[in-house]
Amino acid sequence: MNQKNIYIIDFDSTFTQVEALDELARISLKKHPDKEAIFKKIEDYTNLAMEGKLSFGESLAQRVKLLEATEDHLKQLITRLKKKVSASFSRNADFFKKHADEVLIVSGGFKEFITPVVSQYHIKKENIYANTFVTTGDGKIIDYDHSNPLSEEGGKVKLMQQLNLEGNLYGIGDGYSDFQLRESGLIKKFYAFTENISRESIVKKADHVTPSFDEFLYVNNLPRAISYPKNRILCLVIGEVNPESIALLKKDGFSIRHKTSFEEKYIADVHMLLLADGEKLTLDQLTRAVKLKTIGYLGQSKNKVDLPTCTKQGVVVFDDLKSNPRNLTFIPKRMIDFMNTGTTHLSNNFPNLQLPRIEKSHRLIHIHQNVPGIMAKINTVFAKHDINIVGQFLMTNPEIGYVITDINSEYDKQVFKSLKKIEHTIKFRVLY
Repeated sequence: MNQKNIYIIDFDSTFTQVEALDELARISLKKHPDKEAIFKKIEDYTNLAMEGKLSFGESLAQRVKLLEATEDHLKQLITRLKKKVSASFSRNADFFKKHADEVLIVSGGFKEFITPVVSQYHIKKENIYANTFVTTGDGKIIDYDHSNPLSEEGGKVKLMQQLNLEGNLYGIGDGYSDFQLRESGLIKKFYAFTENISRESIVKKADHVTPSFDEFLYVNNLPRAISYPKNRILCLVIGEVNPESIALLKKDGFSIRHKTSFEEKYIADVHMLLLADGEKLTLDQLTRAVKLKTIGYLGQSKNKVDLPTCTKQGVVVFDDLKSNPRNLTFIPKRMIDFMNTGTTHLSNNFPNLQLPRIEKSHRLIHIHQNVPGIMAKINTVFAKHDINIVGQFLMTNPEIGYVITDINSEYDKQVFKSLKKIEHTIKFRVLY
């Protein structure tokens, strides 16, 4: 009999992008004359505890003492935190709905602000374990419940020992208290979550580093919003590229390498290429870059990139025919849009297809040589596998056909192999 999986998730800097008590301080001390100095003290106490350099209990006591917060400040904090849920958790809301019984939020933070935020994601109130504030009759926060094990050093370990859960326990978090669960032997694996902050002392102790919740779901073969974690998509930036373009690609979650030349070690694994104006891609490099999906060229790509070969290999090229330096992020935006939705609008070599994202569906891309009968073969494969098509889009040019198909989320994954085997297929991939 298979054991039940249980997912123990931290809140601050994991489920949300920020440390809630730090945010609460910025709200409650907004008009305080020494607010910057106090902010710094609170952040220092947070980091010292997260890195295991100060006991959690001492850190918590010092932070609460400095807050000078009220219940009205908490309401403002909750509104702010709802907008600060980590992107990869937000886009995988369906996972929490389907696995509500198996997800626990275990945090050294406070239920007063955690519960309203995570409850939106179908996480059960009885599965939320956190501290609680002590307030006065007029709503001032003066202390916290010291009898709660989560207020103490090693509190997560003490709590899990009390709960005595049965099954395969997995911990996801960014701090030392999360690692302690692994160190104690209470959980099977510890995943260091680095989407918002990466603490070297924690990362080196983790069983697996997960730059996003997508990565965690992917390595554990769990249902997810996107088929392939963006942190595994290598985007190589070559030459003198403006920082704005690089920052945009990094913000979207791709794994960025910025180099002065196209180094041999990257050729076999690169998925995206952003080239500075004047950089040249050789035919040999292009031919061997078998995973390459899109090229962005910050200028005119003519005589710098072999467009016919790109088309033949199913590589979408975006360039700036006007060499307009004022719109610094035009090309990376096109690349991101293609990688996220399949949109080829304004590409140099592909049929121009611009389409919206369809919710609660999976999007498949099929690139093939433009020969008669391919669409019939694609749809025959869907019919054989009882696939329900939600939407389908086809554009062609003299060389290639580009098909995007949105299907219901329930399907036999053998359909992928069948689509790849269709004669004249150039590339096939699942977007989400």
